[in-house]
Formats: sequence, C-alpha cells, structure tokens
Amino acid sequence: MANASRNRGSSLGEWVKAILFSVLFVVTFRGVVAQAYQIPTGSMERTLLVGDFLFINKMLYGSEIDIELGGKKLFYHRFPAFRKPAPGDVIVFRYPENPRQDFIKRCVAVEGQTVMIRDKVLYVDGVRQVEPYAIHIDPRVFDAQTTQRDNFGPITVPAGHIFMMGDNRDNSHDSRFWGPLPVNLVKGQAFIRYFSWDGEHHSIRFRRMFQGIS
Repeated sequence: MANASRNRGSSLGEWVKAILFSVLFVVTFRGVVAQAYQIPTGSMERTLLVGDFLFINKMLYGSEIDIELGGKKLFYHRFPAFRKPAPGDVIVFRYPENPRQDFIKRCVAVEGQTVMIRDKVLYVDGVRQVEPYAIHIDPRVFDAQTTQRDNFGPITVPAGHIFMMGDNRDNSHDSRFWGPLPVNLVKGQAFIRYFSWDGEHHSIRFRRMFQGIS
C-alpha cells in the first residue's frame, strides 16, 4: 500500500513538473524566439492578406519576456537587439494608443529622417521613394486640411522612434494619424507566412504558404 501511494505521488510530481516545464517553454519561446500572428485587416494588402498567418522574429530587435497576471506586470526584461529596425522592415508592434493591441505595418523611416507625403507620394529626406509594394485603391486625393492620408508633413522622426505605414496606403491607420512609433513598442519582424486562409471562398491559399515577407 505504501509503495503504491509513493508511486502515485511520484507520478503526480512528474506530471506537475512536465506541465510547468511546458508552460515555461511556451512563455520563453513566444517571448524570446518567435511568435505566431494572424492578419486581421487589409491595411497591408497586397503584401499581406486577411487570413495570412505569420511567424515574427522576436530576437532581431531584442527579445522580451513580459509576464502579467490579472493585468498586473510580474516580470519584464528585454534582451539586446541584433540590429535596429530599418526602412522596409515589416514589423509587429504594440499599438501606441492601446498597447494591448498588436499592429503590423512597414517601417518607412527611422530617427533623424524627414518624412513628407505629397499627393500620395512618399518622400524621405526629400527623396521620392520607390515602393513597389504600396497600393492606392482610392483615386481621390485629399488636402492636408481634410485628412493627413494623402498630404502629410514634413516632420522629422524623433530619437527612439520609427515611422510606420501600411502598404495599403488608402486604408491604413498608421503613423500619419497617431505619430511616430516608440521603438520600445516593437515586438518583432514578420519573416515567414506559414498558412493562409481565404475566408470569402472558404479555401486555403496554398500558393501563399511558406513564403518570406518583404
């Protein structure tokens, strides 16, 4: 009887250790190495479509371990970055006006650079940008007094910030409206699309699977 009781206790202890190890592994992997992300809106079309599932590289800009319980932060640490965000990077970040919500946009300028938009054309440091990934779905052009979508700036990106824009320029809530992004809100770079679901036609987009993102 005593041996059976000890065996049950030992088995229970092993299960508890396995569960704790699994939880620790998942938390560490999501915080330090990579994280899955699903595209919820069309702001990055045609680069990314609604229903695309991505992995983001969290080590590139400095991985973070962020543990909360009941809305209270228990532990936070950010590791050193391999490099800083650069123009052209597609980045997942915490939305500045609601840090619990994640956004994904493209970095178009970094600290010290001057951003200006004239009639939907992006200029950085006075140079017109070549952006084969950018699309415009609305033929209308609004002045800056109506909206900053099509005519914006110039502004200089402050230290510790980057300027983010969606590739679907006429349908993106980005730095034109809420300002440059603090780099401490960056979570990681989108680097591979591992799955894609077409919700309209209820089918898998096989051609978009296992492709890099640029």
